[in-house]
Amino acid sequence: MMPSQRADIVPTPPATELSYDQSAQLMTDLTFKGRIKTACLKFGNYVINEAPGTAGHNSRYKWAQQCFLNPDMTAGQVQPPTVMQPQVQAEGSGIADADLQTAVETTINSIL
Repeated sequence: MMPSQRADIVPTPPATELSYDQSAQLMTDLTFKGRIKTACLKFGNYVINEAPGTAGHNSRYKWAQQCFLNPDMTAGQVQPPTVMQPQVQAEGSGIADADLQTAVETTINSIL
């Protein structure tokens, strides 16, 4: 039996961004959540190791600790606003890892 192929959630041409329905689907997509969780943990590791004098470090450090303690919850909180980032709207689930990392970090920084 062959594994099922997951369909990417991407803008349907001629659209240049996700529809509301596609955005809603991507906000609950478990594969995409896993990618966001990885980006959150990567960013959390960066924050833990940044200089304590960095602007906003205390709140960022607390966020990173919470991310390490419960990465699934963190990813669930970050996923919906990340989907609304322009780069994700333009590329959907096909977004490159580096671009997704930027979108996740931008989202987190706007929340904190």
